[in-house]
Amino acid sequence: MATLSDDTLRKILVQIQQTAVQSQRALNVSKQQIAAKERERRILQLTIEEITSLQGDVNLYKGVGKMFMNVPRPTMEKELKAEEKELTDDIKNLEKKSKYLEKQFNDAQAQLRDIFQSAPNQ
Repeated sequence: MATLSDDTLRKILVQIQQTAVQSQRALNVSKQQIAAKERERRILQLTIEEITSLQGDVNLYKGVGKMFMNVPRPTMEKELKAEEKELTDDIKNLEKKSKYLEKQFNDAQAQLRDIFQSAPNQ
């Protein structure tokens, strides 16, 4: 590293710092999205449980804009389960993205640590 100019080292350091900051921000956003999707999925699960616990011919209504429409029970259950599956898939994808971002952040942190530990030796 001693052969590189100070300006080049500074540029490399700034680039690594920017990568770490961007990864950290994206990781925080990803974690917030996971939490929001988890809340939505839990609400859906509770709704599905409530609907399945109902007996007989109960009228079910779905909100559409400013009105409510009568929906047959099997249709409502199918739609809710499909929505739950979609949320589960989104959560899995966000968790994969979070793992990647966390690894990227840890790599940048390790590079910075290596640079600062080797700096006093010069």
